[in-house]
Amino acid sequence: MLLLSPLQRLFLMASSKPQHLHRIAEASLLTSAAKKPRSMTTVSAMKDGFATYTDYLNTFNDKRERVVKASRDININSKKVIFQVHRISKSNREEVLEKAEKDLAAVTSQYMSRLVKELQGTDFWKLRRAYSPGVQEYIEAATLCKFCKSGTLLDLAEINATLLPLSDPSLEPLQINVLDYLLGLADLTGELMRLAIGRISEGELEYAENICRFVRDIYRELTLVVPQMDENSEMKKKMEVMLQSVVKIETACFGVHVRGSEYIPSLGSTNQNYSYMGASAIDL
Repeated sequence: MLLLSPLQRLFLMASSKPQHLHRIAEASLLTSAAKKPRSMTTVSAMKDGFATYTDYLNTFNDKRERVVKASRDININSKKVIFQVHRISKSNREEVLEKAEKDLAAVTSQYMSRLVKELQGTDFWKLRRAYSPGVQEYIEAATLCKFCKSGTLLDLAEINATLLPLSDPSLEPLQINVLDYLLGLADLTGELMRLAIGRISEGELEYAENICRFVRDIYRELTLVVPQMDENSEMKKKMEVMLQSVVKIETACFGVHVRGSEYIPSLGSTNQNYSYMGASAIDL
């Protein structure tokens, strides 16, 4: 029996079945010809899909940049309102608060309106991290003005009500969410602590004590709310700072009451009452 090499066997198969091999070659050509247009159609559909996604992402990123800029402007101008409130004193209280309210109204009409127009009618929660810092600062300024004027807290419904006229009635309006409101409220306590220390230095101990009670109430209520929040990592950090603010106000007020009798009156004063800044001396 003759042993054939692989090449010889292949040659014999080709010579014995030429028609069969020819049919196989034709079938492969037809198959490749049939697949080619389908492959081009698939590639074209993928390109169209990616082009759509590209346009969406470019539009989204452009909007995000505009929102970040609007948030930055809100942040800067809200801080100016807060600085204006800290200029308050016994003699210019009404004047300072009136100026602060006008500045706050300007922030609302000029800068918050830009943010509302960018986010109305869209899924604004997707861009929350872009506008949240500015909104928190705006809440801080608005609540500080309200407290200094009336001694009460500006709630979330009132803030959202001021934003409704800025929106198109036919579109879904931008509404500040509870988390941003609570974060702004936590920052408010720090500003109230500074305000209380300033009032003590000018002898307005009763006003500082009102601030102390107000901040203490906010802290007590938030200690019940924060553990129930889903996203509370940032809020927990602010709660620690808030507690420090409460302690500072309490310590300052306590120090005036306890050690007030140790301070002597100013040189040349005819007042023989050695109480400090209006705080009554404590009988030991």
